[in-house]
Amino acid sequence: MLVDSHCHLDFPDLADDLDEVVARAHRAGVGHMLTICTHVTRFEQVLAVARRFETVDCTVGIHPHEAGSEPETSAETLMALARDPKVIGFGETGLDFFYEHSPRDAQERSFREHIRAARDTGLPVVIHTRDADADMIRILEEEHRAGPFPGLIHCFSSGPELAHRAVALGLMISISGIVTFKKADALRETVREIPLSHLLVETDAPYLAPVPKRGKRNEPAFTAFTADVVAQVKGIPPADLAAATTDTFFRLFTKARRPAAAAAE
Repeated sequence: MLVDSHCHLDFPDLADDLDEVVARAHRAGVGHMLTICTHVTRFEQVLAVARRFETVDCTVGIHPHEAGSEPETSAETLMALARDPKVIGFGETGLDFFYEHSPRDAQERSFREHIRAARDTGLPVVIHTRDADADMIRILEEEHRAGPFPGLIHCFSSGPELAHRAVALGLMISISGIVTFKKADALRETVREIPLSHLLVETDAPYLAPVPKRGKRNEPAFTAFTADVVAQVKGIPPADLAAATTDTFFRLFTKARRPAAAAAE
């Protein structure tokens, strides 16, 4: 079994055939999916998708792109929304200094509130980072000194220093279809260095479809293409990679219910 640790099943791109998207994922061996919140003002739509499917859970949070336009949201508000049994983490949150759709100070304030919610509840924080390695390391290490918290950096495409520093703090690293791209040699080398026990796989659907589906709408069924390349990079059979990343997901997201069939295996 594979887990798609990061997708956006509430996005319009997937709305017209969502039932079939989830069914195709199951047929491809993807037994669990985590659909990610990007706007706290749209959380109810995200939660509705998670409630619709037994094998889908969700998060609550504000994407860094939206940190300047969404209401400033405290850790207490995030924690209250996370009381629902289908909500198993916070985010996605973090820093994006490539697009800078929101002011940097607003991104940092929002990020720190999500981390505080993770620390206080033990639920993981899902972190987005782009062109912000130095500030990401600074915030993660400052916040860790205030108290450890669980989490992962999703769709990892940063340099090896951030990967090593994040792993040293106990954070996980999630790999998307970018690892399959022809020019992603640097990322593949970083993946080779990350301990298997700290790796997850994801699609970030409907974006970033892996080779051989690149250029098409991404969906959770395509997790296997990414997982196969990660397995090749790590020099292990795909079944071993699937087992390890699935175990890591349920070890990190302690509130998620592992499907009975997978647990029996």
